[in-house]
Amino acid sequence: MKKFILAAVVFLTAIGTYAQIPAGAKPGGNMPAIGHIYGKLTDSDGKPVSNASIIVLQGKMDTVTKKMKEVLVKGGTSANNGDFSIDGLPVFGQLTLKISASGFAAVDQKVSFMKKPEAGQATQSGTAPPSMPGGGGMPSFDKDLGSIKLKTDVTQLQSVSVTASKPLVKFDGEKKVFNVDKNIVSAGGTAVDVMKNVPSVNVDIDGNVTMRNSPPQIFVDGRPTTLSLDQIPADAIESVEVITNPSAKYDASGGGAGVLNIVLKKNKKTGYNGNLRAGVDKRGGINAGGDINLRQNKFNVSASGNLNQNRGRSTGITDRTNITDTPQTHTLQSIYGKTNGAFIFGKLGIDYFATNRTTLSLSGVRVHGEFKPNDLLTTSTDSLYNTGKISSASNRTTSGKREFNAYGLVGGFKHIFPKEGEELTADLNYFSGKNNNSSLYTTNYQSTVRNSDLQQIQGNGTNKNFTVQTDYVKPLNAKTKVEAGARVAVRSIVSNNYNYYFDYNSNSYVLSSSASDNYKNTDKVYAAYTTFSSAIKTFSYKVGLRAESSEYTGTLVKTNQSFGNKYPISLFPSVFLSQKITDKDELQLSYSRRINRPNFFQLIPFTDSTDRLNITQGNPGLVPEFTQSFELSYLKTLKNRNSILASLYYKNTTDLITRYLTKIPGSDLLINTYINAKTSYSAGGELTSQVYPNKWLDFSTNINVYNSKVNTDNVTGTSADALWSWFGKFNSNFKLPAKFSTQLSATYQSKTNLPVRQGGGGFGGPGGFGQAQSASQGYIKSFYGVDLAVKKTFMKNDAASITLNVSDIFRSRRTIQYSESEFFVQTYDRIRDPQMFRLNFAYKFGKLDMNLFKRKTNANTSGATEGMQQ
Repeated sequence: MKKFILAAVVFLTAIGTYAQIPAGAKPGGNMPAIGHIYGKLTDSDGKPVSNASIIVLQGKMDTVTKKMKEVLVKGGTSANNGDFSIDGLPVFGQLTLKISASGFAAVDQKVSFMKKPEAGQATQSGTAPPSMPGGGGMPSFDKDLGSIKLKTDVTQLQSVSVTASKPLVKFDGEKKVFNVDKNIVSAGGTAVDVMKNVPSVNVDIDGNVTMRNSPPQIFVDGRPTTLSLDQIPADAIESVEVITNPSAKYDASGGGAGVLNIVLKKNKKTGYNGNLRAGVDKRGGINAGGDINLRQNKFNVSASGNLNQNRGRSTGITDRTNITDTPQTHTLQSIYGKTNGAFIFGKLGIDYFATNRTTLSLSGVRVHGEFKPNDLLTTSTDSLYNTGKISSASNRTTSGKREFNAYGLVGGFKHIFPKEGEELTADLNYFSGKNNNSSLYTTNYQSTVRNSDLQQIQGNGTNKNFTVQTDYVKPLNAKTKVEAGARVAVRSIVSNNYNYYFDYNSNSYVLSSSASDNYKNTDKVYAAYTTFSSAIKTFSYKVGLRAESSEYTGTLVKTNQSFGNKYPISLFPSVFLSQKITDKDELQLSYSRRINRPNFFQLIPFTDSTDRLNITQGNPGLVPEFTQSFELSYLKTLKNRNSILASLYYKNTTDLITRYLTKIPGSDLLINTYINAKTSYSAGGELTSQVYPNKWLDFSTNINVYNSKVNTDNVTGTSADALWSWFGKFNSNFKLPAKFSTQLSATYQSKTNLPVRQGGGGFGGPGGFGQAQSASQGYIKSFYGVDLAVKKTFMKNDAASITLNVSDIFRSRRTIQYSESEFFVQTYDRIRDPQMFRLNFAYKFGKLDMNLFKRKTNANTSGATEGMQQ
């Protein structure tokens, strides 16, 4: 009976197999060629391997020699992302997959579309049924081989000298990616120094960043942060992504200037590797740091730390004529400021490659800084009477201390599905900053009853960001895909400021309630988006829609006075159209709508009157501004990696948030505050080129010509005329003999409108010396700056290097602002840290294939895919 049942099972299985054979194919005849295999090739770091040769062989009987030999069935190469796909393969019989790539050991892998026989399925003789080639089960015509990791071929590498490096700039869809890890001009500096050499980005004397005359939204590794640019070491930055017209996938905040994403360095090489660095500037300020990375099997651990001392110096002059004073007065104010301090930046991260397609990541950031700013402010005023001139003078010294601590934690998840391009990501980001500050102001007067005034400000605060985001990408076919995601962001800020004046009668400091505040603010944004992209021959398009709702509340704790607003769901569409004219010519047209919400310092009603010439105050009645952006771009790729990107753009903003100067009601005192201007626009053209004349020289050029205007008719009744301006950047790298290299960078800004200030001066008051009023009430005179660096590499494999760089060689990067209003005419001139020299030393080390985290079992730990794209 058992033999009968077994024979029946074999018979029915054979019939089922026959039924699956396509028409025209017979058992024992030609094998059906409908098999499909696919997978992904990666190196030991999990990075994709492109242009690898892949062939499929099958054993056949040689009719002459009567021996089996392998015959080529099909072949192909891997794509740029490491994916490969080969179809039209025979279903029956065993196949051999052979993979070869330069620098990697060859791979031979057996492939079969037939399932292995189950226990008890074999015949009495121990062989598979003759009708079941390969043995057992129904065939699967599609086979996912997963991620195949290629091992480095040490023998090949020893005979190959690798000289290729990352291009300085590349275009990735809507992003322009500028690799700055080789930027020797900014070595030993901060992110502010890096931004000075990134095309399309303008940096003012105080480190404020603008793109196309507007401030962008700044991210670190694609996430919001409470860190400022001068709290991020330049040596920790790998690249900067400039997105002038973001799609619906990106946060709609940031107004019309787009997104500036700082990508920190990451390293996932197998084994251990890292670098050490140290440097000093001309004032004795030290910078030092190091990175180390450990990678083996399923784990990647990285750590980095940096110390940067700051000994900044700045000088400035404000020359003001007060038109409305009776009699008319002339005021000359000069300032000398110096700052001594340092900050420490540390980062620790771990990646766990749970499976071939799933990665978990966790990283933390810690920043601590202490600074002691000291200023000397001298003010002289002349009153012009009919009988002559009467002068008065004063000087104010400021000594202070500012301390901040920041903590960040990022958790990430990424899963790559077997279908090419399909993936799911989710991440959680928490960032918290705490600060304490204190300042003592001593003002000495001439020809007054009391010789001096004493004022003390003490404050503290917190700044917290919490973000949760998930994204899903689903390819529908080779040219079409759908993306969707959701995001929740919560920002909470607390600020406490206490203003004390010295009472000579009681011989003690007395708290001024009217000039002190305890303030807290919460801002929430809820968002979801979807995009659809496809292509028709050489024409491609991407349309998207983002929905966001937001709310913010602010409370003056002392008076329990609250203000806030809730905004219903706003829609932010985006459209991107692209036409490939040839393989080297591409035309793009894009449109997007974005929002810029007022920030904490613009909303806080605290009045900073420490400088009577520059009193500042926020405006809790501000509303968000909305911007519509259009951009037309043409990309031309030339020989030898040369490229040209030309763009025309137009931005229109309603309810623009800008600074504005007015009088305090019932007083002759002037105050800088914020208003919503009626509208503004900016239109222009930008040209970015990357040229490699030969192996030892390359240079990039960026020129932006634009026309802009701020319409303040709703407040002043009149607006300043529109102004044409242009901004240019030049960067060049020279490779010299004896392993020397140099880098020359230069910037030029023509006469332009005053920038639309987007922030305050920091905790302890939103103001700052010399801040100008509305962008419609003045202009900045033209200026330029030149930086130079020389680098020498030495030791085996160029492991060590020494770099000498100097910024602002000609002391020409200065700010000269001209402002005029119904109250006064003013010129403001300031320069900061000219001709700053830095000397830096760096050493890199590493060893591949170190047996770290080695498992005691023989579990399969190969095949880890790419790590999370942080």
